[in-house]
Amino acid sequence: MAVLKFRVYFEEDDSIYRDVVVKHTQTFLQLHQIILKAYEFDSKHQATFYRSNDHWQRGREISLEKYDKAYKAPPLLMQDTSIGSEIRDPNQKFIYVYDFVKGWSFLVELINVSKDENARLDYPAVAKSEGIAPSQYGTKGLAGDKLTEMEEKYDLVAGADGFGEEGDGDGNDDEEDVVGDEEGKEEDY
Repeated sequence: MAVLKFRVYFEEDDSIYRDVVVKHTQTFLQLHQIILKAYEFDSKHQATFYRSNDHWQRGREISLEKYDKAYKAPPLLMQDTSIGSEIRDPNQKFIYVYDFVKGWSFLVELINVSKDENARLDYPAVAKSEGIAPSQYGTKGLAGDKLTEMEEKYDLVAGADGFGEEGDGDGNDDEEDVVGDEEGKEEDY
């Protein structure tokens, strides 16, 4: 049975990608699910694949479901379409769009075909991750789980103004703290 390895690039930054492996008999629904898992996205939104050429032009649509929009040709459905049936050349490309409101786009490129299955893998599987994935719902700290540790270490709590207690009027300062403008002028803010 053929094992297909796809490189799934985040469209906005090609240094961020995930390599996923699937069996050629598996469906686009399974490819959709492994891409979401690889990028740590949930599965709450609409999604579709487009068969593509070398110039990343959108071709035949392979959709999660038939959506309420105009189609040039009726879409294939992910759950009914095997991946192997849509491979037209050795470097086959697909465009994957997830969450039509946010418009997450990924470029999916076939990079390897193998006849040998890895007995240790449960297909589909993520074979390689490169780069920090974008956060689906806003910002994600580069530190990830370390952010909580950093907040605790530096006592970064809500409402803290970020200043230490050095020079807080211990009586030895030279009274250089000016409270207002001596001439009574209003300050512009």
